[in-house]
Amino acid sequence: MTAAFFDYPNAAAFGRVVPKSRIYEHAGVGTALRDLFVTQVDQIVWKYKLAPETTNLAATKAVSEIQVFGISLRTGKLDEDVLRAIDRAIPFPLIFELSWSGKRKAAAAFKRPSDADSAKWVVSGYFATDWAPDDAARRPLPVALNLGGLYDALITALMPKVVSEAEHIGEDTQTRVARMEAIQAKTREVDRIKARLAREKQFNKRVAINAELRAARQELERLSGGTPVTATTNE
Repeated sequence: MTAAFFDYPNAAAFGRVVPKSRIYEHAGVGTALRDLFVTQVDQIVWKYKLAPETTNLAATKAVSEIQVFGISLRTGKLDEDVLRAIDRAIPFPLIFELSWSGKRKAAAAFKRPSDADSAKWVVSGYFATDWAPDDAARRPLPVALNLGGLYDALITALMPKVVSEAEHIGEDTQTRVARMEAIQAKTREVDRIKARLAREKQFNKRVAINAELRAARQELERLSGGTPVTATTNE
């Protein structure tokens, strides 16, 4: 999936290297996480600053700016805890572009001010594209009325088609993210049940596990079909 790679405006180019020490300081990074930064991350670059003055789009209460960070990797693996630490350190919605060995992928979590405390941020699970060639074509930025609408479009572009397709246009982004997270959790549950079934030899237990697997698959199909999932709003 390369649909989430966008041609950001030249006016928004920032191009500033972000020292890892700044992330450590602002995110309270411990020794184990610092080791992940050292072994997995080569360099972090603040590539673009999408703001009213660089996009001609008005800020919203939840989205005053969107930052695009480029992360060059030492290996093809990046632990989500590294991304979450950067999200904790930077008080704006972030879009990540990861690069490694002539390839790139986009990743981001849906990030919003907490309903309980607007000075704090609620960060969802992460969504990501597959790896694509570094020279793959980029799309024009989505048409949006303001930065909030642009952010919603950028996040939706990272989601699998089953969640982002047009028939679900009536969902707001927070609801769509909640459904995506529920799909991911249910998919992991289905995989765990399948693994248990493969290990089990007793017929009676296999019958029970099969029934459990059937129910989990039905729930996964319901979620994928677009039945709304209630989003948590008390954070």
